[in-house]
This record gives sequence, C-alpha cells and structure tokens, in this order.
Amino acid sequence: MVKVNGKEVNIVEEISLEEFLINQGYSLEKTVVELNGEIAPKAQYKQTNIKDGDSLEVISFVGGG
Repeated sequence: MVKVNGKEVNIVEEISLEEFLINQGYSLEKTVVELNGEIAPKAQYKQTNIKDGDSLEVISFVGGG
C-alpha cells in the first residue's frame, strides 16, 4: 500500500512512477510528484519505482482563464 495525497492506495507489486500515474489517470505533462519528501524529476518517472510504504504527493496543474 502507498499513500497518495493522504489516501492509501493498494499496489500489488513494485511499479514505475510513470506507470502508476498513468494508471491513476494523471497527465504526465501537467503533474509534479513528491516521493517520500523529495521532488521526483520528471525525466526519471519511468526509472523510479514505487513500492509498499512509499508516500506520494501528486500535484496536477490545470489551465483556464
């Protein structure tokens, strides 16, 4: 289980941050992620794995006028 924006989310196995975000419906282009208290570089989303016990804060930017 990982904590995402304060809510627990079940994961079956270790998964890349990129795959997790896509599965959760986030737009990679408009999303910033803090993983365990550190900003995750967007260029590393595919190589960064999340696992049981990790904590994420996901911020999505929305345009408008």
